[in-house]
Amino acid sequence: MRTLLVIGIGTGNPEHMTIQAIRALNTADVVFALDKGRAKADLVDLRREICTRYLTEKPYRFVEAQDPERDRNPADYGATVEAWHAARAAVYEAMIARELDPEGCGAILVWGDPSLYDSTLRIVDRILARGTLDLAVRVIPGITSVQALAAGHRIPLNRIGGPITITTGRQIAGGLPEGADATVVMLDGRPRFDHLDPDLTIYWGAFLGTPDEILVSGRLGDVAAEIGDLREAARTRHGWIMDTYLLRPPEPT
Repeated sequence: MRTLLVIGIGTGNPEHMTIQAIRALNTADVVFALDKGRAKADLVDLRREICTRYLTEKPYRFVEAQDPERDRNPADYGATVEAWHAARAAVYEAMIARELDPEGCGAILVWGDPSLYDSTLRIVDRILARGTLDLAVRVIPGITSVQALAAGHRIPLNRIGGPITITTGRQIAGGLPEGADATVVMLDGRPRFDHLDPDLTIYWGAFLGTPDEILVSGRLGDVAAEIGDLREAARTRHGWIMDTYLLRPPEPT
């Protein structure tokens, strides 16, 4: 039976790789990656760098395929994502069947951690549900952007005894959840803050854990414009951006 490793690799710093992840990676015969195009070539390049640095115990092959396109501003978000996942599953299934021996071990390197706002495990479940390939799947956790954000700002995510909400930019378009004490926002492709309380404290970070890391914190009303400017400049410079932020209401008096 083929084995498929789904390995969390952290947020862009090769040193985010855990010892468990390195040991698992060194059992892989083939590493699979999806090419997102020239603008995001850095994402594949990092995966290659990780393999070159850490996959030292046996020969391996690095196999790429074109990532299926998807509409970034769909009328029906759920249906669009479902179709994209199905297309990705078909690509991965074809790669695994073609490139991995029946008793071989393959690996998919996942940005951050496979359990948090990543589609890879859902896509693997689609492959398993089809029943065409026999796969034994192992998941190795990684450092998330949420952890890297807190480390970068040198803060705990939660206040004493307080809850943490982890959500997406799409979900706070109408404001923060009622009673939210600490809200971490991910996957916010077009952040806007004008509908939020300007007295919130924001801890924002982009390219977390890497030499290109950018960190801004302060009263939202004071730093929102600065964050917008920095974000657009970084996107223009790199061709892509991954950022995360934490919002907190003022300390209770």
